[in-house]
Amino acid sequence: MPDNNARGSGKRAKDATPPRTGADEKATLRGFLDYLRNAIAYKVAGVPEPHVRTGGVPSGTNLLGLLRHLAFVERFYFLGEDVGDWPATMRPSPKDTVDGVLADYRKTVERANQVIDACPDLALPAPRPTRPGPAPSMRWVLVHMIEETGRHAGHADILREQIDGSTGR
Repeated sequence: MPDNNARGSGKRAKDATPPRTGADEKATLRGFLDYLRNAIAYKVAGVPEPHVRTGGVPSGTNLLGLLRHLAFVERFYFLGEDVGDWPATMRPSPKDTVDGVLADYRKTVERANQVIDACPDLALPAPRPTRPGPAPSMRWVLVHMIEETGRHAGHADILREQIDGSTGR
């Protein structure tokens, strides 16, 4: 992973290049999703309290909340776990720590990847909690998760740069 740079140093961490994935569709989609998952985890790792949970924008969005939220999204779409209060997923509790949220996220990603790997056809429905209507396909879920994770990784880039000047992926 790239080194953090000091604020105002004018140095920029070397960006990680997009992944070279396998030849099939599932490997390509999962490769890009894993790339984004690693990017956001990297942006949260090592950020001290209270900065990791301090909102960097008027909405209160913070690094720890972004990662916590993405763990809930992964569990919802890949593991079929219901979420009762989506806005609450963005608010870390006082008990949440960087190490704890990172460990939960990584464990959730590992479980999600097992579900993805076991799916023989991306046109099949992904697991989901009981809801009206048909479940989306695994293909749709993978594309949506690339979008969701990429959007929040971009938010994390900005928040991390505000905290300590760190840039790069």
